[in-house]
Amino acid sequence: MASDKKLVVGLIGCGNWGKNILRDLLTLDVEVHVVVVHITRTPELLAMGANKVTTNIDDLSGVDGIVVATPVSTRAEVIGAALNFDVPVFTEKPLTDNLVAANKLATLAPNRLFVMDKWRYHPGVLTLKELVNSGKIGKPLGIRTTRTQWGSSHVDPDCTWMLLPHDLSIALEIFGAIPEAKASIAWLHQGLVVGLIGHLNFSDNKWMSVEVGVAVPGFNRRVEIVGEESCAVLAGGWLEEVIVTPTKIGSDPISQTVFARGELPLMSELRAFVEHLRGGPPPVSSVQEGMANVRAISDLRTLAGLPQ
Repeated sequence: MASDKKLVVGLIGCGNWGKNILRDLLTLDVEVHVVVVHITRTPELLAMGANKVTTNIDDLSGVDGIVVATPVSTRAEVIGAALNFDVPVFTEKPLTDNLVAANKLATLAPNRLFVMDKWRYHPGVLTLKELVNSGKIGKPLGIRTTRTQWGSSHVDPDCTWMLLPHDLSIALEIFGAIPEAKASIAWLHQGLVVGLIGHLNFSDNKWMSVEVGVAVPGFNRRVEIVGEESCAVLAGGWLEEVIVTPTKIGSDPISQTVFARGELPLMSELRAFVEHLRGGPPPVSSVQEGMANVRAISDLRTLAGLPQ
């Protein structure tokens, strides 16, 4: 690819979150061709900076890469269509909400399909990872995550597919693997899943406890890494600090603040994808890791008695 050629990225889907993707891609100085369902949105998206707006995926011919930001219920089909262009594809999480479809996609494009797990780029998560790798909290014993809120603007998918992928990707980033589901419970309201608590184990006996829900007052995002010597906590999605507290029983804990400043995760992951299109390393997560994420959620749902 010539160095003076401006990259062209296709963006399939441009809803509330897709608008943020469009904004950041434009900030990264690429030309963006947007595919949406309703052509009436053309003036709005052109005003935002899109170079082209269409309702036909086939019109993306000639792009250097594609970002998929459609609803989960359509994602497998849309990714399949995007893969026909033989360019790298970066899809919003989860890869799909169906393990069979996830396996099929991983077989179709083992080396050019990637999942947008933005929490793997979060400065706080990367700080937790550094604390683990440096031994500053002692031997890591497990990870506990909480991702709860009151209500949701998403009707597709339910909270397990909407929220769990984030926390499983955090475990993947910090410990290098997605753990195996062992037990879970879920609760419903008017037939809809509104919460799930799960327990998972890593192959080296570390544990993971995860809670997600959309029927809990307030807005809670919390990641705790429990070590033999200290516990490290990221207590909010927008915080720029991690609190490290000794776990010794019987004395007043003296906490230490570790600052975790950096680029916003969405911009960071899109920058990684754009740099990959320019010849750099691939972004995280791979399609194989995305499939492992889908498998863990499917297993947690099965253990809780939820339909697949």
